[in-house]
Amino acid sequence: MKRVIVGLSGGVDSSVAAYLLKEQGYEVIGLFMKNWHDDSVTISDECPWLDDSNDAMLVADKLGIPFQTVDLSEQYKERIVDYMFDEYQKGRTPNPDVLCNREIKFDVFMKIALDLGADYVATGHYCRKGVSSVVNVIDGSSQETYHLQAGVDTNKDQSYFLCQLSQAQLAKALFPIGELTKPEVREIATKLDLVTADKKDSQGLCFIGKVRLPEFLQQKLKPKEGVIVEIPNDSDLYKAESLKFETKAEELNHLTRKIDYKVSDGNIVGQHQGAHYFTKGQRKGLAVGGTVEPLFVIDTDVEDNVIYTGQGKKHPGLFKSALFVTNEELHWIREDLTLKVNDTMKVKARIRYRQTLENATLYKLDSGLYVEFDNPQSAITEGQFVAWYLDDELVGSGVIS
Repeated sequence: MKRVIVGLSGGVDSSVAAYLLKEQGYEVIGLFMKNWHDDSVTISDECPWLDDSNDAMLVADKLGIPFQTVDLSEQYKERIVDYMFDEYQKGRTPNPDVLCNREIKFDVFMKIALDLGADYVATGHYCRKGVSSVVNVIDGSSQETYHLQAGVDTNKDQSYFLCQLSQAQLAKALFPIGELTKPEVREIATKLDLVTADKKDSQGLCFIGKVRLPEFLQQKLKPKEGVIVEIPNDSDLYKAESLKFETKAEELNHLTRKIDYKVSDGNIVGQHQGAHYFTKGQRKGLAVGGTVEPLFVIDTDVEDNVIYTGQGKKHPGLFKSALFVTNEELHWIREDLTLKVNDTMKVKARIRYRQTLENATLYKLDSGLYVEFDNPQSAITEGQFVAWYLDDELVGSGVIS
């Protein structure tokens, strides 16, 4: 009998995942990951880890499976929290959920599970895993390729969060609820009378609970007053010159260039407590009134501590039609599809979770990979992940630079 260790988070998705695996005849063990010690920055009532671990224990008890807790807070601090601070300090916007899957659930946690004799690790993600094999004609051995596919519930598809997984990690992963929709999962939990059946989905940092981000960041990144500048929609910075490009590489370089804003390009409309607390596309927290349309952050300058904003979600400063990923931050789940220099590939891509997939073309150059979208995208943000798909299969990803 194959042994599966399920990351029981105390939510409904992982609870039902454990139940389904047991029904399929696996030997199932529930493991709760404790990733955080500092309770001072969580919003007190919203899913502190203690309630979650209790719920996970009750679910394991109800399903009749062994249960234990592992404390990964040290690794979590090192690999996720320190990384977040580091990225914010550089003026980039990290995605801790993607990192948490790559570094914690499918690395540290997976190693613990395999040491406990597990054949697989399972989570409650809404995505699916496929497999295809190629037989070597010479020695008859077969080479397996694993496919990460979108969940059936398009509303809840979480493949994006797993965009950094490797073939080795996928080989040992199971996603039991990927074929179900959220209402179906809740229905199963209700029938089984699981304590998690009606539990709200957790928001906030993966496995920490709902963290107050500014307070969380303030532990390390000290507040520092600076100015908020509004750039007019009709600024000369956005006037398109009709440029002639010798090569596609030149054009892509132009499309991904960063506009170098200066305070003199606009009007000072307010004060802020630190540019590193803000991210491109953000509307909340600016506390500037009196504009016809709400202000959106179009850029932050952490060196000079300035936030540049524009009125309305159609402001030209929000849009770009291409982005760049360096070779160091480029990742192929489907290693067999890796592009060689000067190769191109038509894909569908997204730059954030829940964004509808957009048509795009990948261009591989010496320096890295360009992703050019058919339609301009709003708030392409450095530090976030771009993921690209062929049909419903996520084949690669990278950090937007």
